[in-house]
Amino acid sequence: MTPLFISVLLAAMCLECRAQKDNVLQAKGEETAAAGGTVTLGCQYESSSSQPSLFWYKQDGNNSPKFILSRVSGDQGDTADEFKERFSSTLDSSIRSVPLKIQKLQLSDSAVYYCALQPTVTGNT
Repeated sequence: MTPLFISVLLAAMCLECRAQKDNVLQAKGEETAAAGGTVTLGCQYESSSSQPSLFWYKQDGNNSPKFILSRVSGDQGDTADEFKERFSSTLDSSIRSVPLKIQKLQLSDSAVYYCALQPTVTGNT
């Protein structure tokens, strides 16, 4: 039996970014892994804010992006209930990284994953 492979596309976006310094980078455009395995999707960021908020979203097919999780410091933040068991992330401000780890991969994990940045500057609405 041939292994089932799961493919994810990576995309990056920046919410309310007001300066060239504010951006996210997902260097690898596509990841492929076997069902049941684990994959880590990379996301590096630059921010003019001392306390940026980072987000991960999943978009499959023609559906709207779905919120997975947010991180404000370390593993602090919110994770949507449906993703809590297999999806995790830790924000490492020292290397400006917030990778998304997906465990026990399923065919339904095949999707486009967006890493997003929202600076939290005092005075922003």
